[in-house]
Amino acid sequence: MSYDAIVLAGGAARRLGGADKPALSVGGRALLDRVLDACPDARTTVVVGDRRATARPVHWTREDPPGGGPVAALDAGLRRTTAELVLVLSADLPFLDRETVRALLEAPSAPAAPGRDATPGWDGAMLRDPDGRDQPLVAAYRAEPLRREIALLAAEHGTLTGLPLRALTAELDLARVTSRPLASFDCDTWDDLAAARARIREHGSVLEQWITAVKSELGIDLTVDTKALLDLARDAAHGVARPAAPLTTFLVGYAAAHAAATGADPAQAVAEASRKAADLALRWADEAAADSAEQNGSG
Repeated sequence: MSYDAIVLAGGAARRLGGADKPALSVGGRALLDRVLDACPDARTTVVVGDRRATARPVHWTREDPPGGGPVAALDAGLRRTTAELVLVLSADLPFLDRETVRALLEAPSAPAAPGRDATPGWDGAMLRDPDGRDQPLVAAYRAEPLRREIALLAAEHGTLTGLPLRALTAELDLARVTSRPLASFDCDTWDDLAAARARIREHGSVLEQWITAVKSELGIDLTVDTKALLDLARDAAHGVARPAAPLTTFLVGYAAAHAAATGADPAQAVAEASRKAADLALRWADEAAADSAEQNGSG
């Protein structure tokens, strides 16, 4: 699906004392980089805000004057895009995931609501959080109606500066996508940031979050069979020696990368290398057990 992405990263962050919110980290990664990771396949990604280092290349722009509010910022970003579908995100969503983005992008093509005109689909789709609140900065919009309504607002008010987003979204026919529990969680305060940092380390999600972060940091996109790798590490630790666990998983990764370089599917390469190493670890353990039994018997 072809789309452009606009990330609004130029807010004043008043409730954070004016801190550079997009650069604040959760799980060792900047909030802005976490949002960018949720839309890696955008044809063009425009960040509206001051330039800063990012994990992947983006286009930069700024509303004029800076600090003109979300509608003005959205207009500035929209001027740098050409796709018919535009993903619009705020830069403070630590748990936004690619599945949620995909659901937003697909929703505008869903059948229109009864009573609308004959045009199929919607003007866009926005996320609705678990408490029933709409999130216009976690949304996908059709570019043509979005540009039309922004132009009408500019003509009506003489400026876009200071206008609230509801003045724009109220004129659009938008589908709603129900949010996953944390997908719409944003960091507006220091308490929000502390809560996000605590949640990312919770027992039930820490491995998934860590693996996602490592893949992003290393620039790889690979489905990881966590259970298979943990089972391999366990077998190597118990059947050989504890230090064998991390070394074995490293060698499996190296072997899989080598296989992928020759044209093998990366996920299958990891699975095959894991299977071979796990079988070896079990044979190693069985051999050690047999030798021990034989020595005890001869003694």
